[in-house]
Amino acid sequence: MSIPYFEFLRAELAPGLLDGLWVSLIVIIPSALLGAFIGLTAGVLRVYGPMPVRKLAEAYVSLFRGTPLVVQVFFWYFALPYIKFGGWSLVLDPIPAAILAFGLCSGAYQSEYIRGGLNSIKRGQIRAALALGMTTRQAVMNVVLPQAFRRALPGCGNEIIYLIKYSSLASIITVNELTGTATTIAKNSWRNIEVFCTLGVVYLLLVTVATWLLHLLEDTLSVPGFERPQE
Repeated sequence: MSIPYFEFLRAELAPGLLDGLWVSLIVIIPSALLGAFIGLTAGVLRVYGPMPVRKLAEAYVSLFRGTPLVVQVFFWYFALPYIKFGGWSLVLDPIPAAILAFGLCSGAYQSEYIRGGLNSIKRGQIRAALALGMTTRQAVMNVVLPQAFRRALPGCGNEIIYLIKYSSLASIITVNELTGTATTIAKNSWRNIEVFCTLGVVYLLLVTVATWLLHLLEDTLSVPGFERPQE
């Protein structure tokens, strides 16, 4: 006879999901930081970089936006060790492989938001900054990029929300994060409905908290009259 749900939750499911949650955060947070850094860098290079660098950045974005994330995860974990670099190969543990895959994929999408934000800033602002004695790099970094980042933040934040859900794919390369832990518990207990419904609630709470934090960041960085038309 199976034990009641709340007893099952207290004794087995909650402790297991809590362990999986910490592993998920270990994957999500570095992946988000890596994706933000790559997206910012690639976005700036796609707009202001020399032509060869622009082409390389465009190729990176096309590659990582055009291939399924699950294939990218498999590549970094299963295929990379078979590629020889002067007689040696690189073998990644499951968590670093997942972080690299998620960060590179997220960065490709975030670069699109940054590129759009940069292109939305009128070129006259750069000319005005140059007239004040700034170099092009200073004008981009100090005048254009802060404004573009504010405009791109909702899109970049949305990509972070997606990343929370992407992290479930880490379970396919043996990372015991939330989904991997829940799958193991479901197999052992045969309580699939309770386990996966509870898992869905946990992901919903994670996304809700992340959404609130991102809105808080948007409000903190907002400039009155800049993001929205004044009424």
